[in-house]
Amino acid sequence: MANEKRKKLTPVQQEYHLFEKARETKRPVVKNCFRAFLVGGFICMVGQAISYFYMYFFDFTEQTVGNPTVATMVFISMILTGFGVYDRIAQFAGAGSAVPVTGFGNAVISAAIEHRTEGFVLGVGSNMFKLAGSVILFGTFAAFVVALVKTIATQWGGL
Repeated sequence: MANEKRKKLTPVQQEYHLFEKARETKRPVVKNCFRAFLVGGFICMVGQAISYFYMYFFDFTEQTVGNPTVATMVFISMILTGFGVYDRIAQFAGAGSAVPVTGFGNAVISAAIEHRTEGFVLGVGSNMFKLAGSVILFGTFAAFVVALVKTIATQWGGL
C-alpha cells in the first residue's frame, strides 16, 4: 500500500521523501523500553515499600492500605515536580514515569505551576484539572457504573 501511495507522488515529492527518510532520526526503541521498565518498576517498588510501611507502623490491612499509599505517591510526585526533579526523571524514563499514579500528580501540578501567573483562581484553580479532569471524571463515572451493576446483581441474587 505504501508503494501505491508513492507511485502517485510526483518525482519531486518522491525525491523529497527519500531525502527525508535518509535524515530521519533513528529512535532507540529497545533502550527506551528498558528505561521505562526500570523506572516504572522502581516507582512501583517505592509504592510497595510505602504500603508495607503503612501496614507495619499504622496497622493498615492489605485492603485499606491502597488509599494512603496512592495519596503519598501523588504527593511525592508533586513535590518532585515542584523542585524540577520529576521532569528530569520523565525525560529519562518516558512512559515509565507517566503510567504509574505519579504521572497523574505530575500532570496536575505541572499545569498549576505553568498557570500560576494568571492568579490562584483563574490560573491555578481552573487550569490545574484540564488534563487530569478527564481522568477524574472517567474514574468517578466508571466507579459509579461498577457500583450500579454490582448493586443490581446483588439485589437480584446473582452475586
